[in-house]
Amino acid sequence: MFILLIVIALVATASGVAGISVTDVARVILNKLIPGLHLATASDLAETIVMELRLPRVILAMLTGLSLAGAGAVMQGVLRNPLVSPYTLGLSSGASLGAAIAMVLGASVFGNMYVVAGKYIIVVNAFVFGSITMLLVYGIAKIKDTVPETLILAGVALGYLFQAGVSALKYFSDHEALKDLVVWLMGGLWGASWNTVSILLPIVMICLALLERYAWDLNALGSGEEMAISLGVKVDRLRLVTLGLATLMASSTIAFTGIIGFIGLVAPHVCRFIIGSDNRFLLPGSALTGAVLLLLADTLARLVLAPVEIPVGIITSLIGAPFFIYLLLKAKRQLW
Repeated sequence: MFILLIVIALVATASGVAGISVTDVARVILNKLIPGLHLATASDLAETIVMELRLPRVILAMLTGLSLAGAGAVMQGVLRNPLVSPYTLGLSSGASLGAAIAMVLGASVFGNMYVVAGKYIIVVNAFVFGSITMLLVYGIAKIKDTVPETLILAGVALGYLFQAGVSALKYFSDHEALKDLVVWLMGGLWGASWNTVSILLPIVMICLALLERYAWDLNALGSGEEMAISLGVKVDRLRLVTLGLATLMASSTIAFTGIIGFIGLVAPHVCRFIIGSDNRFLLPGSALTGAVLLLLADTLARLVLAPVEIPVGIITSLIGAPFFIYLLLKAKRQLW
């Protein structure tokens, strides 16, 4: 999957309205990675297109796929439910409300938008509201004991509540604000830049590395809560820490890309069908699968009606839903 991801990334970077060969893309990247190499490239324009326009978007697509699919795999494992994803638990609805407040009302959760949030007011609001959603879900479940069913139902209830808030803001917003909000809710990678990549890269990599450390505990929890407790796993702490890391990772990327559906749900299932449910391999495998799927979807979104770009959230939903149904119908054995 890693090798496939690198190959697709090179092809995606070379693809677009301005055609650039994969060889030139590789030369441009090697020139930047290895100072003094000075490999000849097609033109300075090709270097500008690769480094300033396409490569940041490709890397953002990979990071977003890694985070959403990794978070989905963890949430499914912790809650032992195949329908769980960052969206099922209401995280996307909370992030949507935060973004809507920023776009329609121009308000930041920290006060003056220009002093504190600046041009990242949408990102700040989406991240904070996504994180608050997960805390509320866990807090509600904790009151009635933390069981998977309670967590899921709490997420669904809060999701409907936040969706009502977004709908109200849509209704009262003016034309320009409504357009911006609708486009953000569709999901897309238009805002890709090296600054965005530099912010998300350490967050995603650190969260994935920490989650991988809990793979054995997640395997024990997969055998049942009682079995996990008997093996010395602190189940409540495991749920709180892993869900917290998954939320941080997913909400950080959602804040920059908007709502991109199905990756967090489909990618873990694709990986589970191939390699099984051992979290030592499932977590990194799901993350890489999500990166491949989202990168393919974004490349298709850029090319299918070029030079017009389709929001990648539309592509992932159109492809993800039928593909997921196909996987379920073709499954030869029960994985849950």
